[in-house]
Amino acid sequence: MEISYLIDVLRAAGIEPGEAVSALRSEGLDDLGFSVVDSARGERQPLPEIVLGQGKTAEQVVDIAKSLFARTGLAIVSRVPEGFGSSLLEVFPSGKLHTLSRMFVAGEYSGSFSPTGSVVVVTAGTSDLPVAGEAVIILETMGVPVKLIADIGVAGIHRLSNVLPDILSASVCIACAGMDAALVSVLGGLFPGPVIAVPVSTGYGAAMSGFTALFSSLSSCSPGVCVVNIDNGVGAAAGALRILRKETAPLDRS
Repeated sequence: MEISYLIDVLRAAGIEPGEAVSALRSEGLDDLGFSVVDSARGERQPLPEIVLGQGKTAEQVVDIAKSLFARTGLAIVSRVPEGFGSSLLEVFPSGKLHTLSRMFVAGEYSGSFSPTGSVVVVTAGTSDLPVAGEAVIILETMGVPVKLIADIGVAGIHRLSNVLPDILSASVCIACAGMDAALVSVLGGLFPGPVIAVPVSTGYGAAMSGFTALFSSLSSCSPGVCVVNIDNGVGAAAGALRILRKETAPLDRS
């Protein structure tokens, strides 16, 4: 469709092109003064906007969550600071606070995203569970079949054989590992689908708060492993959602 034709249609309806552009840009945006809430993000990509609780006041977190919930019926908060849970539950009494992973979810997802497969979230150790939990909770909220398998790192690699069939049955594998993150390369060599590595800040001094796991994951000899930031379970879940998103017809630009 020619742009000039669209402009003529708009003008015939009494709408100047500049007005239409401004309206489209502001669609789904709520300006709270301290935050511009993008409630329409879930229409452009699989994962709706998530409130990062870290660095915000309790009042700011609650106000952003209220804006998202009012427009979409869903509010997800990550990295919920200690003590904020009571403020969120007061406003959203039916919401659920996940203490270990510091996640809060109120409402249900009702968008158009529909997954084409399943995800397995694997941790090398028990200490990696808070990060893995971020990914699991987001995937569950989005209606993705997800299985969590914990504590199968290379310090006891024989444990992997017991759960390998469950891992291989998934469409996407998210591998959460700290210290040397050796499990990432192992799964990268065994798993046939996409592997998303989440370096975790678990480990003693030379683990460097997750940087060693990050460098190890980036240097994996298993080709094709994708790596997100340290402790970024949210980013891993977002990547999995993009992979599992059903193909849509391209926009007709003729």
